[in-house]
Amino acid sequence: MASTAMSVERTKMSLEQYLPVLLFILVGLAVGVIPQVLGYILGPNRPDAEKNSPYECGFEAFEDARMKFDVRYYLVAILFILFDLEIAFLIPWAVALGEIGMTGFLAGVMFLAILTVGFVYEWKKGALDWE
Repeated sequence: MASTAMSVERTKMSLEQYLPVLLFILVGLAVGVIPQVLGYILGPNRPDAEKNSPYECGFEAFEDARMKFDVRYYLVAILFILFDLEIAFLIPWAVALGEIGMTGFLAGVMFLAILTVGFVYEWKKGALDWE
């Protein structure tokens, strides 16, 4: 009987260690779900033809999914993501500029030069022209 009470006590103690994890999961779910539910309940719902029309896809979705489409939209999107990520590397570089010295500064300038050459090349090739 005593060993059963001890094992129950050990189990209770080990489960209490997971309470912060459980609370973290519950708070995370609440932060993610409650605003969406409130927005759905309290937000206006007045759809019209303009709101229901497709946007940012480059073409009307009315046929078979395997139809031919213009890849320029995806090229521009990929180039945007590429340059956006490259620019994101400049933030830590700028923050640490005082600590990295002249070598770090020159490495950053070289990075910017390569980025500029790539951008000019894409511009001259017409990759950024929509029409």
